[in-house]
Amino acid sequence: MEHYLVKDLMVPISEYAVVVVGTPLIEAIRVLEKAQEVYTVSKYQHRSILVLDENGHIVGKISQLRALKALEPEFKFNDEIAEMRKFKFSETYIARLQDKYRSHRKFITDSVLREAANKKVEEFMQAPSPGEYVADDCSLDAAILQLTAGQHLSLLVTRDKQIVGVLRIADVFAATFHKMMTLK
Repeated sequence: MEHYLVKDLMVPISEYAVVVVGTPLIEAIRVLEKAQEVYTVSKYQHRSILVLDENGHIVGKISQLRALKALEPEFKFNDEIAEMRKFKFSETYIARLQDKYRSHRKFITDSVLREAANKKVEEFMQAPSPGEYVADDCSLDAAILQLTAGQHLSLLVTRDKQIVGVLRIADVFAATFHKMMTLK
């Protein structure tokens, strides 16, 4: 494993689900499904969609969790809850607030699904943080430390300041533990 580099395990951008800012959620999901059908290198399917700006630069990512959160009519309330957690409000208090907030309407109805399908990806995508980038010539050891320290499910792989791929935790996990089993 000590000779593995990030570029040995990354998924190239050309094989990833990518949409542009302004794309409705329903179209982004279709792109993800198509990328899953085409990508056969790994038994692990893609679980996120990359979002490009008008210049072709990656400005965000939509994970399956983010897509589900787009269904919540009170998506902005979730951001407020994240802020509350920073100030150490108890999880019990936050859960009571969420229950109270959600109890005023049904969660997933046909109208909620229709509304979510038309939401633009930039409304709920997650912008990459500085800790979510890794160089393609970085050692796998260092990338594993970065994945675990930041609790990331993937890292954007760069070469000369250009994003060239995605390093997914599923692929790192599979390679690492496959190697472990050969050592027995």
